[in-house]
Amino acid sequence: MCAFGYEVTQDGFVLCYVSVIFNDDKDVVLAAVKQNGDALKFASSTLKADKCLVMAAVHSKGGALEFASEELKAEKNVVMCAVNNNGLALKFASEDLQADKGIVLEAVAQAGIALEFASEELKADIGIIRAATAQDRRALLFSKKTLPLG
Repeated sequence: MCAFGYEVTQDGFVLCYVSVIFNDDKDVVLAAVKQNGDALKFASSTLKADKCLVMAAVHSKGGALEFASEELKAEKNVVMCAVNNNGLALKFASEDLQADKGIVLEAVAQAGIALEFASEELKADIGIIRAATAQDRRALLFSKKTLPLG
């Protein structure tokens, strides 16, 4: 690893200050995203499409999914890891995965208000609504159905 190796392991955002050359260095970027997943923002386009590197980023910080390639935002394993870490990462998932019941259940179990980013169909699914409101009653604000009392 380069001279920046130690620095990025201590503060992943150091990556935003280094030369573009290092933004395409997989070892440097991997060290940075392990420390702070959002450092993925400063990675090269090539590395934003690297599944191993993006998995490390979303494992560190689910919201790092925002900076992943469009292809990886549509990759079920990547998105599941992201929403498991931070349910609100559902916002950055592909439309297809925002309509995936398993992904959405995981997201709302972690953060009920992630229901906001689910497909319209799943916003009307009673099971999803119940899971979301069990985690956070405010999720009702985003549901397309009202729950029966009792």
